[in-house]
Amino acid sequence: MITNEYVKRVFEDFCKINTGKPEYIQACQEILESLELAVEKNPSIEKNHLLERFLEPERFVHFRVAWLDDNNEIHVNRGYRVQYNSAIGPYKGGIRFHPSVNESIIKFLGLEQCLKNSLTTLPMGGAKGGSDFDPKGKSDNEIMRFCQAFMTELYRHIGPNTDVPAGDIGVGGREVGYMFGQYKRIRDEFTGVLTGKGLSFGGSLVRKEATGYGLCYFTDKALDVLKHDSFTGKTVVISGSGNVAIYALEKAIQLGGKVVTMSDSNGWIYDSNGVNIEVVKQIKEVERGRIKEYINRVPGAKYYETKPGAPKVWSVPCDIALPCATQNELDLNDAVELVKNKVTIVCEGANMPTTLEAAHYLIDNGVIYGPGKAANAGGVATSGLEMSQNSYRLSWTFEDVDLKLKNIMENIFDNIHSTNKKYELKENDLLTGANIAGFDKIASAMLAQGLF
Repeated sequence: MITNEYVKRVFEDFCKINTGKPEYIQACQEILESLELAVEKNPSIEKNHLLERFLEPERFVHFRVAWLDDNNEIHVNRGYRVQYNSAIGPYKGGIRFHPSVNESIIKFLGLEQCLKNSLTTLPMGGAKGGSDFDPKGKSDNEIMRFCQAFMTELYRHIGPNTDVPAGDIGVGGREVGYMFGQYKRIRDEFTGVLTGKGLSFGGSLVRKEATGYGLCYFTDKALDVLKHDSFTGKTVVISGSGNVAIYALEKAIQLGGKVVTMSDSNGWIYDSNGVNIEVVKQIKEVERGRIKEYINRVPGAKYYETKPGAPKVWSVPCDIALPCATQNELDLNDAVELVKNKVTIVCEGANMPTTLEAAHYLIDNGVIYGPGKAANAGGVATSGLEMSQNSYRLSWTFEDVDLKLKNIMENIFDNIHSTNKKYELKENDLLTGANIAGFDKIASAMLAQGLF
């Protein structure tokens, strides 16, 4: 609930010019609610119209992507890139290929990315991109042709010191490789213009594991500081079974937790003995199959189909909940169920997987809530480390990068925790602290650089 007159006016104007973009408006509301305290303590924010300047992207590109399938049929998709804010560094943010991609989703992701990148303390501005192209069911050659067509338009808007994209949902190492190859051919240069590259051409160790590992490092640090506790002996519920979920599963197990669920868009599995990481990797990474296959390989595991009114992963009693699938997957009813089952902490591996009502309910009921812009920043943090390695023309060991990642994630928590103390916020409300801490750095840089 926004009460400050300036903030309320900014939000009302934002809603008027962004009608029909629900995800974008939701992200804006969540951020502005948090920033009311900062506005009241710092009059220069209103005086310099920093909220309006921050919320309006510096650039938004919408383009056509025409490509040929294996039957020589022509298909046309939409491509997007939002270059949101470059006050603290070159634009940085992933590319998403999924049928749900539209202007609203790209802009919400770009807005969140600004704060996420700020929290890492690395010099990276915020951006996001993608297409409504669906890679599922496509051959390698079809995906290659689409990626080449996508990059043929995108290349003119990016560069190692301008905008450095990475992967996201539907965009992994294969897709990044195809896009990098096309950029290199068009520009006739070998530069670190994309992150998430293969290790043979400038990629970084730990990049694949980074978001999931970082999520667990952040969660473990929050448990340690706020509850004097850890993953050890805890029951963990994870949604999703993509890259983030798989490596959150792996790290949670390494830290002593027992993960009992995984999911995909069709349904979810429950394994009371603890999900077997090797079986999941075989199904998802090697075979590119559905999570349902798990019950055919692990005796005693159960499968629940996703359908209206059916139970979700959040109905399973747990100590730690890690939503790692997609936006708005955890709603108010799920939050009520989690609180009833005495969950201790909810940290987001996906971008905005918790509705605003659910987030408020968790915080109000004493649950530690770690928003995605903080908890899942490990992916972009390691992308930043990949950029550094590319600039130096060297590569660090797995252990070096993993330690740097762990330190970054712990420092993100420490920064939020100190911000909460400064503004006298609830200790478990990591959402408000994350938004204020991320915005403060960007606002300071914008003021220092004059009107732009």
